[in-house]
Amino acid sequence: MTTLNAYLDGIGLLGPGLGSWPQALAILTGQSPYQNQKTVLLPPASLPTAERRRASPGVMAALEVGHAACAMANVPPADPASVFASSGSDGRICHSICTALASGDTMISPTQFHNSVHNAISGYWGISAGAMTPSSVVSAHDGSFAAGLLEAIVLLATTELPVLLIACDSDYPQPLHDARPIVDTFAVALLLKSTLSPGKTLAQISICSENLFTDAIVQTMNHPDLEILRQSNPAAHCLPLLQHIAIEKAGRLVLNYENPSCLSVDIATCR
Repeated sequence: MTTLNAYLDGIGLLGPGLGSWPQALAILTGQSPYQNQKTVLLPPASLPTAERRRASPGVMAALEVGHAACAMANVPPADPASVFASSGSDGRICHSICTALASGDTMISPTQFHNSVHNAISGYWGISAGAMTPSSVVSAHDGSFAAGLLEAIVLLATTELPVLLIACDSDYPQPLHDARPIVDTFAVALLLKSTLSPGKTLAQISICSENLFTDAIVQTMNHPDLEILRQSNPAAHCLPLLQHIAIEKAGRLVLNYENPSCLSVDIATCR
């Protein structure tokens, strides 16, 4: 039996009605009501002008939460290894490419193509943060957040660097939306370290080889609107984990995976 531990020092969050981790913390602890509002996206100031103009909603959200998690953990953005998780590529660019192909115009812009793939965010992060550290990209449909978390914890165990996990998904326009009804843009970033930082670490996240995959019921949100949000975007499947951290609740948590269907992680409080 093997147990791997990760210590969470920083969180970045952006999604419908959740403009930042501090705002989400107040909502998840019941101090503020949740109000569903469209995700507010800002062009990343950390990108050069040309790349900033081409930044998709997913890129904008991912860079914002990644820098926020690093700032919270007091870790320079160039330092961590990284894992990027997404259920698919940029929906709006895919829609544009499909529309062009359906019209008979097969001359697709190379820039549009390389921005359409699901690993594009990793490249933008390298430019934005000046990062030259190891980077992984995972995609596992609705289990992408859990797959990214598993990849990040394993990567943390094999490197001396902190690891930044960024999970992000954005919506698809019609008619793709009918086939993949993702709602709005949602992104989360977790800055993980291999050692406890007294007074800074928010929680310990552990995985155990003996009970890593399970048939237990996936954790849901008690608040009905937050549960709707959790189900509406694959990256938002992080919400039960964030709620455990917010209310400092220890215990076992079951997250959506893909095959097998569920991933089991253990949460311990560090404050």
